[in-house]
Order: sequence, then C-alpha cells, then structure tokens
Amino acid sequence: MKLIILDRDGVINHDSAQFIKSPEEWKPIPGSLDAIARLTEAGYRIIVATNQSGVGRGLFDMDTLNAIHDKMLKAVSAVGGRIDAIFFCPHPAESTCECRKPKSGMFREIAERFNVDLTGVPTVGDSLRDLQAGIAVGCVPYLVLTGKSRKTAENPELPAGTRVAADLNAVANQLLGFKA
Repeated sequence: MKLIILDRDGVINHDSAQFIKSPEEWKPIPGSLDAIARLTEAGYRIIVATNQSGVGRGLFDMDTLNAIHDKMLKAVSAVGGRIDAIFFCPHPAESTCECRKPKSGMFREIAERFNVDLTGVPTVGDSLRDLQAGIAVGCVPYLVLTGKSRKTAENPELPAGTRVAADLNAVANQLLGFKA
C-alpha cells in the first residue's frame, strides 16, 4: 500500500496565527487539492495528521472542526482526489498527551489502523514538529515552503535528509517522478 501523511494547516490550506476556526476561514493553498488528486490517481492513500489545539483552547468545538474537515473533503473530492482518513489532536500545546506532534502518537495510531509499517512513508509538513513526529516512526520527511516553513527551513534542528519542496504540488511531482 502506498501511503502519504499530510499535515493540514500550512500544507493543504493556508494557516493563520489566529487558527482556522470556521469553514469560511479554510482556504486551500493553490495546487494542493490537485496534488492530492494526482496522488490519489497514482494509488496513494492520503492521510491527514493535524494538531488542532483550538478545540482544547475552546476557540471552536468538535462540530466546527468536523464542518471544516467536511469542507476540505468535499473540495478534494470535487477535483477527483480522496482523503482516506483524518487524525487530529484536540489538546492544547501544554498537554502531556501522546497524540500532539512532535510526539508520534497519531502516527502510531495510523500505523495500527492501517496495519502498516510507516518506515519510508512520506510525511509532509510545514513545521519542525510535523517532521519530528514522522521521523520517530521511520517516515521520510518533506518540508513544504508554505505556512510556517520559512523559519523551519533555517532551523538547525531540521532533521538530516529532510526533502524541501515549494509546496504540496512539488512534493507530488517528486513522488510521481515529474521534473520540476
């Protein structure tokens, strides 16, 4: 099974320092939906793993998070793509949970749910914590230069072997063997 794990905010959609708190605030990054469609067509199972501390902070509730995800799923489907599952951590940053990235709890749950070893599976994020969570379970890290990634790219803690791409579309090009 071909699998790819994507962060949401800053990878699929534009991020906000004030959080994405409603479906109206959710706006796809140009090319991201088409990239998901192309990966779907190539046989990839698309998994989203996202920290959503706005729930734990009381900025929005689960119904709102579900509505945001429903909008994303419909937008992906409208261009011929599919997201197979969405995993999220609703806990605030100060939580000691195991699911909040950079901890790898969400990734371990993905491996268990899909009955796969995540060694070599590409994971795409725009922050150091996205990459660290994936590396802990053997994923291949891809940093996209959208979202918060400008400062991440310059971070001396950026894991060795991290592949850097302009955006999710460029990652899809790399995985599918297209020249940029």
